[in-house]
Amino acid sequence: MSTLTRISVQNEHFNVGDEYQWLSECESDGAVVTFTGKVRNHNLGDEVNTLTLEHYPGMTEKALNDIVGVTSAHRHSAFESAEFIMDFLKTRAPFWKKEGLSANQDRWVDARQSDYDSAKRWE
Repeated sequence: MSTLTRISVQNEHFNVGDEYQWLSECESDGAVVTFTGKVRNHNLGDEVNTLTLEHYPGMTEKALNDIVGVTSAHRHSAFESAEFIMDFLKTRAPFWKKEGLSANQDRWVDARQSDYDSAKRWE
């Protein structure tokens, strides 16, 4: 079982294929699950043009180090791990999201109640 951890919060682009390759190096694992989110063009009835993530360097990486990886001997555990990570990121990771709306307006976005409800299952 691999216990390697790599955390990177960066401005630069990354290659999902390279990350998959790194995750799949452990030959005893039978599953790799990744998630790539994208920005919807709308939220709360408004058109969204941009999304900016803010974070505190050092604090964010430390918090992210507390979550598990997403490779596993079996797919069920890998998918469950990916769900845990997304619930953690949406509710507890020190990121702040700002949407750029039309007419040069910005709006900070909070986690939704449904995000907190999903995260409760890991307590």
